[in-house]
Amino acid sequence: MKREYYEVLGVSKSATKDEIKKAYRKLALQFHPDKNPDNKDAEEHFKEVNEAYEVLSNDDKRRRYDQFGHAGVGSSAASGGGAQYGGGGADINDIFSAFNDMFTGGKGRGGGGGSPFGFEEAFGGGNARRGRSPGGIHGTDLKIRLKLTLEEIAKGVEKTLKIKKQVTCKECNGSGSKSGATEVCQTCHGSGEVRQISKTMFGQFVNIAACPTCGGEGRIIKERCPSCYGEGIKLGEVTVKVTVPSGVENGNYLTMRGQGNAGPRGGTAGDLIVVLEEIPHELFSRQGNDVIYTLAVSFPDLVLGTKVDVPTIDGAVKLTIPPSTQPETMLRIPGHGIGHLKGSGRGDQYVKVNVFVPKDLSHQDKELLKEMKKSSGISPSAHNDKDAKSFFEKARDIFS
Repeated sequence: MKREYYEVLGVSKSATKDEIKKAYRKLALQFHPDKNPDNKDAEEHFKEVNEAYEVLSNDDKRRRYDQFGHAGVGSSAASGGGAQYGGGGADINDIFSAFNDMFTGGKGRGGGGGSPFGFEEAFGGGNARRGRSPGGIHGTDLKIRLKLTLEEIAKGVEKTLKIKKQVTCKECNGSGSKSGATEVCQTCHGSGEVRQISKTMFGQFVNIAACPTCGGEGRIIKERCPSCYGEGIKLGEVTVKVTVPSGVENGNYLTMRGQGNAGPRGGTAGDLIVVLEEIPHELFSRQGNDVIYTLAVSFPDLVLGTKVDVPTIDGAVKLTIPPSTQPETMLRIPGHGIGHLKGSGRGDQYVKVNVFVPKDLSHQDKELLKEMKKSSGISPSAHNDKDAKSFFEKARDIFS
């Protein structure tokens, strides 16, 4: 299963462009083929990182990816160029510019500080607080499954769902404090992080981690809220409206920003991931945006032709079966399929015609079939003999 692009780059779904770019540069350096010759795994990782960066660094692609997942940006998000050096939207200069930043401390890009060799940036030291939002811990994502009928998928649908999740505590307004009072953490002095510096012959290495005392929040609650026990969140139930576009497929998912579990003590909420499941239809099967229906027709109707009512997603439609229609023939009903996910219009419905063979026949019906069997035009061997005779007659004319 294809990994999420945020997971590939190791960033949160609320990451800024700068955070995405920094994570990309670090990983591209790590897995670049020039640094990993004859390493197929590294090459695949490099392609994956490049593809993820092209989507998440582009506002429009990122918006479509956040809403529809991989289906929203197509099967080849890298526009055919992600597997090559500098292909797609990823600028290869961004990869190698990190080498320069390592020896300039980021000053060439307007950066200012860091260690003398810029190791803090190059080794991801500035990302220690990525998962935490200002004033609280980021809430966790919530995943649910939503079952849809083929009719709902064909035209799109809006669903109202009741979801149990962590919600903000109303007693303390999400602060976790009974009185609302907090004090600065004495371990990190309000920064929410602790640093360990080690010196080597190459310069200083800075390791940054969340403060163990305050959990990275920078402040400590004086008196905990008795309702939520100081967490600022409680289990509750909410109603959410989900708009599903037409053309989605089984396994696609929708991401609803900020609709997941609430963050402890005022942290931003996580996301709600709605995984879509297609319910098998009793009449139709699906092939992309087209719908397939199998129709059983009597032998006389196949030979003589007829008109029949055929069920579709939109209701019954009159279908003409031409004379001498062969079994397994596919007849097309335009525009009665499934709406396109990334465009206008709909697919088609195809009717697969099969001959109906009855199991129980009356004596009279059997006698009629026996009489029909005697006809020279009803037997396939008669047609074969006719074709063979025609062939030999032609051959005789050629050599006579």
